[in-house]
Formats: sequence, structure tokens, C-alpha cells
Amino acid sequence: QLQLVESGGGLVQPGGSLRLSCAASGFTLGYYAIGWFRQAPGKERERVSCISTSGGMMGYTDSVKGRFTISRDNAKNTVFLQMNSLKPEDTAVYYCAASNRCWAAASDYWGQGTQVTVPS
Repeated sequence: QLQLVESGGGLVQPGGSLRLSCAASGFTLGYYAIGWFRQAPGKERERVSCISTSGGMMGYTDSVKGRFTISRDNAKNTVFLQMNSLKPEDTAVYYCAASNRCWAAASDYWGQGTQVTVPS
């Protein structure tokens, strides 16, 4: 099946770092813009970051600017999200999704999510 698989989540202390990975299965990741989303219990899904097909354009929501960095390695069919200076409010399930353009209303493929927990 055509899908994305997230990995790299876990429990880290405030101020710590994690690197999430989003790997494509069954399609070429380089044909798509890739976005990272997150959803915490009781809250709506939030757009976190997005990277264009070539990696030439990157965007972030204000709450993660300066702390998170999105990148891609199309040769490895993988997109990354480097998360530094983590805060308890970053706790959520993180998802990646593929679309034709960043910030599109709909995505073609979604991953299953990976849990990130930063305790208070």
C-alpha cells in the first residue's frame, strides 16, 4: 500500500531533542511536499511545518520557529523533523502527510503517527 511511516518519537525531558523521520512506502517522496502535523489530547490537529518537493522552501508555525527544523533526503525517500529545546506543550502525536503543495487543504497520504512526550 501507499503510505508514510513516522518514527523517532519518545519521551524526553524539557530542553531535550528528538529527530522524527517520515519514510515513504510505495511511492516516490520527492514528488510531494511533506507536512508535519501534531495533535494533543482534547485539541485540534495543528500544522507544524512543511517542506517543498525540492526542499527549497520551508515553513513553520510560530510556536516552533527557531526550535524545529524540517529537511528532506529524497535519495533516501525520507523527510526529517529535528526538534530542539522541547517543551511540555510540544507533547502530541506527530503525523506526516504528503500533498502537491505545502499547506494544501487535503493531503494524499498520511502516516500512522509517532508519540512525543515532554513531561512537566
